[in-house]
Amino acid sequence: MSHRRLQTERVYDGKLLHIDRDRVLLPNGRETVLEMVRHPGASAVVPFVTEEEILLVRQFRYATGGYILEAPAGTLDPGEEPRACAMREVEEEVGYRPGRLQPLGWVYTTPGFTDERIHLWTAHDLTPSRQKLDADEVLTVVRLSFEDALAKAYAGEITDAKTLCALMLAREARAS
Repeated sequence: MSHRRLQTERVYDGKLLHIDRDRVLLPNGRETVLEMVRHPGASAVVPFVTEEEILLVRQFRYATGGYILEAPAGTLDPGEEPRACAMREVEEEVGYRPGRLQPLGWVYTTPGFTDERIHLWTAHDLTPSRQKLDADEVLTVVRLSFEDALAKAYAGEITDAKTLCALMLAREARAS
């Protein structure tokens, strides 16, 4: 038996997020009510400025109460493909235009309550451009070796899930 949505009530309709209360028939035959955050999806990128150095951003995140080190990332615009979003976000956040993107796959961010998928990439053959930060983006670009970034991930200094996933997948892609 598979699952089936029986009823949906939109309880919040925001600019970015939408929250639904769904009545669902579960695969075990039971009914339940689930709150779901609907999200359009996103792309996150590990930009390689050289073969050994990457660019991350130290970004203020209100939800965390401060700054965190993370991969450049952003939400898909309506109708936008994940690759185009990745290209746009690297240029906007770190001021470089990627010549080539390598897909790493995608992850669900928090499947217990949201359908958000983040598509993960590495960017290569970067050419200088200029940052185009949104009004709510407070960040600085951090250039560090890929090995230092991995060490920060293992030491718990990088706590952002999308960045951890992207770094680990990039490590595996580089090894193969």
